[in-house]
Amino acid sequence: MISCSDSFLEPEPQSFFAPENTYTNEAGFEAQLVTMRKTLADAEFTGGRGSALFIGQWDATEAGIGIWAMDKDHLNGSPSTYVGFFQQASMINDVYTYIKDANVVISRIDNIEWDDQQRRNEILAEALWHRSYWYNRLVHSYGDVPFVGEEIQEAKLDFQTHTREAILDKIQSDMEFAVEHLPEEAVPGAVSRGAGYHLLSKIYLANLEFEQARDAASEVINGPYALMTERFGEDADDPKRNVIWDLHRPMNKNSSANTETILAIVDRYEAPVGARDNAGMFTMRTFHPDWWHSRHRDSEGNAGMIDDGPMYDTLGRGNPDIALTEFLQYRAWEEEGYTWEDTPDLRRADINWVDVHEMRYNNPESVNYGDQWTIEYTTGARGRVITSMYAMPYYKTYVPEESEEASPFGGNGDWYLFRLAETYLIRAEANYWLDNMQAAADDINKIRARAEAPLISAGDVTIDYIFDERVRELFAEGMQQNELARVSFTMAELGRNGYDMESIHQDNWWYDRVISRNFYYPEHPESGTSISIGIPYPIGDQVEIVGGIHPHINPHNFLWPVADNMIESNTQGRVNQNPGYPGAENNEPPLETIEGESWQAPSQGS
Repeated sequence: MISCSDSFLEPEPQSFFAPENTYTNEAGFEAQLVTMRKTLADAEFTGGRGSALFIGQWDATEAGIGIWAMDKDHLNGSPSTYVGFFQQASMINDVYTYIKDANVVISRIDNIEWDDQQRRNEILAEALWHRSYWYNRLVHSYGDVPFVGEEIQEAKLDFQTHTREAILDKIQSDMEFAVEHLPEEAVPGAVSRGAGYHLLSKIYLANLEFEQARDAASEVINGPYALMTERFGEDADDPKRNVIWDLHRPMNKNSSANTETILAIVDRYEAPVGARDNAGMFTMRTFHPDWWHSRHRDSEGNAGMIDDGPMYDTLGRGNPDIALTEFLQYRAWEEEGYTWEDTPDLRRADINWVDVHEMRYNNPESVNYGDQWTIEYTTGARGRVITSMYAMPYYKTYVPEESEEASPFGGNGDWYLFRLAETYLIRAEANYWLDNMQAAADDINKIRARAEAPLISAGDVTIDYIFDERVRELFAEGMQQNELARVSFTMAELGRNGYDMESIHQDNWWYDRVISRNFYYPEHPESGTSISIGIPYPIGDQVEIVGGIHPHINPHNFLWPVADNMIESNTQGRVNQNPGYPGAENNEPPLETIEGESWQAPSQGS
């Protein structure tokens, strides 16, 4: 009876967080760029299985196999029922939300009057970079996909698939504009001109524009970057370490002393909540074996390893989403008369790896405490044990947890997206396709010389050697599945080694390369004794990785399946499924051109 009137209770919001109210000035657009940078960090690198997209980039490659591998018992189901590929199929939905964020900026860039046309172009250029980055990821994960080039403001159910070639042409054009307007220097996590040319060089390679790819890579190499060849950063005074260790310390990746970084994400534990990822990098959980598991018994049948005590905080609670192959651990380093044990290559230096023979029983209650681990006492099928104990590239994967309460999965840390070593390998590949083998060898040797590895000659250069070097240098960094798929298209389009576009889903370079180097698959050509733990190769059905999965791949798995829900919800159009997966029989011819522009470049002189 004596309180306020009903009208007092009616909400009177002071503002609405909507595009019309946000993109009214330069600050609104800059805020969206910050969001896209944060999304890039969170989506690609932070969190574990099902969160960090780059984890799947090392599954089904020459370097690793994971729980996302195809289970031989689920080859005929729909993509949403595949044990392994479900996560990869659903990734496509997430990526279109990231493209949406870029499209909002691109579509609204001229909704305001810009006093500074240069700043307008810089903001537009970074938004185009983000959109091009994600489309380059899509077309080399899925091939033909729908191209959405503008902000969608109402329900739309009639998407159509575009060809990979049409999308590559579009993002090439976008990036040719972007590199002219991106800033020469940028704050950590933001996109510079070097990052623009690095991405453009990848797109040129995909478009078979090899001279342009070489020249774009040279723009980066000749820019304000240099390979790190001297000790630097937080452990620079530790005489046991080397420059390779320094290069991969998370706190060194965005250091001003690091002249190799082109673009790295920023993820710091000390950052405010919301500015950091709560999960962290998960690199130790993702790539390390479950060495701590109860299956590792001692001579009395008791637990020899425990998830506490010595080694646990530094080797982490591994649960390999990606189990590492013997190729990555050993065979990639056996060259030029060297074995993996005596190679001078710093990337395989003993101080940078933890090998199986260095593992010790860490349970203080065990009769074998401190003794060297042996498979003799380990329980379970040998094909399962092979993923429970293997060598770890500690220099890449060790990211300490800052929180004392957190399990050591791999904490917050900066991570490379683009660095100069990859640019050299991009240019080497461009020179390979141009038949300039000496120039390709020179670029590869820039990286090998820094690692103190034996130098190669022009006669050593093959596309497989370039990708072997990518594994040695870029493991757990680059998007390996995308690069393998890209070269598979290139080989088919050029008719190399008998590959062609008509049969690419039945016969491709990705499949042949992975099978030749990944001994987890039953088609692997060799048998013998495992270097790591001295047991016969667990060929075929003997292999059992985490989750009871028996790995298997087919040639058409070089591209992921498109998510069922994307196809089924698009009731007025057709989103195609990749050949080889159920539903592909309903495909329609994809669109070969992209109509219209969601932005206009300023006229000359503006």
